[in-house]
Amino acid sequence: MEAKGNIRKEVFARRRAATQEEIQEKSRMIYEKITALPEFLDADCFFAYMDFKKEVMTRDLIEKALQMGKTVAVPRVEGDDMVYYEIKDFSTLKSGYFGIMEPDGGNVCMREEGFLLVPGVAFDPARHRVGYGKGFYDRFLAAHPGFTTVAAAFEFQLFDAVPFEETDILPQMLVTEQKIYR
Repeated sequence: MEAKGNIRKEVFARRRAATQEEIQEKSRMIYEKITALPEFLDADCFFAYMDFKKEVMTRDLIEKALQMGKTVAVPRVEGDDMVYYEIKDFSTLKSGYFGIMEPDGGNVCMREEGFLLVPGVAFDPARHRVGYGKGFYDRFLAAHPGFTTVAAAFEFQLFDAVPFEETDILPQMLVTEQKIYR
């Protein structure tokens, strides 16, 4: 756990050091890769996260999915769980868990398959993931295994290896501005 804590501190420092322009440009490059994936193009439903504090930006991905006629859902933290709610635009979002934008009610998305975008703090080329430490995504994905899971991260979030547990669920793909890891 100490190693994960040190990795988190290192990545948070790297994110703070990145300029907003760098974050936007690298996010655009990741957007281009994700929106070209057959798995994204073929999915009827896009489960996204709302970016926070210089994570890979997701609004353009969400807008693209909506333009394509996909059902789009974003999570809201409810107790120890994440519940995905359908959104049609950003007007129904409000500041929620730790200040992250969340749906303010609406329809729970009951889909059990689709394209699910996974955030994370750090990754390695084998797609092991260090999250924020609360286990929301691992619990959700363990309970809903039918999704195509793709993590979005900047290259500066990659390490040669990150610690992991057997309960960690690896995303099927990791997309950075430079490469797609499968």
